[in-house]
Amino acid sequence: MHSGLKPVLYYCYDAYCGWCFGFSPVIRKIAAEFRGQVDTETLSGGMIPASSKYPIGNIAPYIQGAYKNVEGLTGVKFGEDFLWHINHPDLSDWILNSEVPARAMCAFKDWHPDDTIAFAADLQHALHVEGRDLTDDEAYRHLLDKWGIPADEFYAKLHDPVYAEKANYEFNLCRQLRVNGFPAVLLQVGELKFYLLASGYTDHDTLKERLENVLREVNADPQES
Repeated sequence: MHSGLKPVLYYCYDAYCGWCFGFSPVIRKIAAEFRGQVDTETLSGGMIPASSKYPIGNIAPYIQGAYKNVEGLTGVKFGEDFLWHINHPDLSDWILNSEVPARAMCAFKDWHPDDTIAFAADLQHALHVEGRDLTDDEAYRHLLDKWGIPADEFYAKLHDPVYAEKANYEFNLCRQLRVNGFPAVLLQVGELKFYLLASGYTDHDTLKERLENVLREVNADPQES
C-alpha cells in the first residue's frame, strides 16, 4: 500500500473478467492522460480461486450472451480462438484459475512496476482475443519477449510459492478495499483515504471527470493528502 505524497490510482481487475477486457482501453487512456499527476498500481482480484477447480463449462453459458453486451457497450472484440472455448466447452480443457495470471503480474512488477496497467491489457488480450490458456506457461512467453523479461527468471518466479503469497495478498487487499466486482478504480490520497471512482465498467469521460474532481478537491485542501 502506498503512502507517499502523490495520489495513487488503483486498478482492481481480474485477468478472466470480460468487463475488465472491455475497460482496458479506458484505463490505459486515463493512465496516460494523468501520468505525472498520479502513480498507478494494478491489483489482481482473485475472481476464480485456485481451490475452485473451475472448468470453462461452468461459465461458458453466461459468457455466450454476456460477451455480446461487452462488445456492444465498449467496442472491444472477442477473438474467435477465445470464443471457440466458450461455444465448445465440452471440448475445451480449460480450467480457470485467477491465481496464475496474478502470479505473472506480481512477477512482472519486479521488472516494470510502472507498466502494470499495460501488462494487464496484454494478459486480457492474450486470453480474450488470442485464446491463450493463462494456466499454461507458454501463454506468457510472447509477452516476455515484448517486455524484455528473461524467461528463466520469470518462470522461476511464476512457480515460486512466494509469488503465490503475493498474489493472494492482492486478492485480500481488494477485499479490504471493499471491491466486490471488477473492474474497480480507486484513488488513494492519504495513508487511509480512498475515493471509489469506478465500480464496474465506466466510460472514459465519466471516469476522467470523477478523477479530475477528486484531484481538484485534494489540491484545494492540502490536508487531504
